[in-house]
Amino acid sequence: MSKPSPDVYEQGRGMDAHNKVMRDIRAQKDKTYDPHEPTRVWIDEDRTPGGVYQSLTIILNTGGCRWARAGGCTMCGYVAESVEGGSVAHDALMDQIDVCLDHEREKIEQGEADGESGLIKIYTSGSFLDEREVGAETRQAIAETFSDRERIVVESLPDFVEQEKIEDFTEQGLETDVAIGLETATDRVRHDCVNKYFDFEDYIEASEEADAAGAGIKAYLLMKPPFLSESEAVEDMKSSVRRCAEYAHTVSMNPTNVQRYTMVDQLYFRDGYRPPWLWSVAEVLEDTADADAIVVSDPVGHGSDRGPHNCGECDDKVQKAIKDFDLRQDPSVFSEVTCECEATWEAVVEREKSFSLPLTR
Repeated sequence: MSKPSPDVYEQGRGMDAHNKVMRDIRAQKDKTYDPHEPTRVWIDEDRTPGGVYQSLTIILNTGGCRWARAGGCTMCGYVAESVEGGSVAHDALMDQIDVCLDHEREKIEQGEADGESGLIKIYTSGSFLDEREVGAETRQAIAETFSDRERIVVESLPDFVEQEKIEDFTEQGLETDVAIGLETATDRVRHDCVNKYFDFEDYIEASEEADAAGAGIKAYLLMKPPFLSESEAVEDMKSSVRRCAEYAHTVSMNPTNVQRYTMVDQLYFRDGYRPPWLWSVAEVLEDTADADAIVVSDPVGHGSDRGPHNCGECDDKVQKAIKDFDLRQDPSVFSEVTCECEATWEAVVEREKSFSLPLTR
């Protein structure tokens, strides 16, 4: 597996020309962030191999994804939310954890949470296991902080997935999952449409590192990156879910939404990109319901022009069916949702041949 260094992330990986342009685009952001405040925190429900848990999701505000700072993925704008300077001190990161625990306590007091969450999900909009973002001291302190919970998810690029790091959590008695943003099982799509540098083989190696530490894998897939038609995106997801399920107990297929400071944003405003249809999300989930893994989806920004959407009339109904499927894994929920726009979607899937001129907006 590749061993990252600052030079690796600047040259020779991904599309160098794209990375150069994207560094200029990302430099346009002018908002600043408090290193003592998390980017986001919320309480939800998630299905895991251990059942459905109330979950506390934490997005730590770090110095941002190393790959994104070099240019990064075509669709990801999360680096724009990161703290300037490339790193955040241990004490500041632990202050963020305290803010998240205060948020959880407040929700419990308001009757909006059923006690402490059994599942903790920690993200950084980059790689939690990259010690430039979250140092070893902080990682170990976070593991101790949540040692009384049942399960934890941490996200990372494959490069940083190492047995010793993961054992900080498993040795606390936590059921541990490593979430990897694989995006697709197709190397060409990952390289040329997403601009991610690693191969499917690196994902397999990372899953082996996690397994050696007694942890599982949660694979994140990206539905409809740029340069794919709707039908190509659907077929890529169907095959990717099945290939990922060989190494992961959970596959989360997330539809692309248009984020600022990204190539997708540039294409969107030139009528060169439409986010995926929610019907496409339902089609993939229904088709892969028999895969040997939990398959879920979280259509962020559903119903908006910049997020996955149908006609506007049925978006909330389809989103509700997707959430229902996530928790119950019952594909029959999709047969209960209909809309006239489904015929338009079917025509798009059949006739759209070019990524650059979507048949519908």
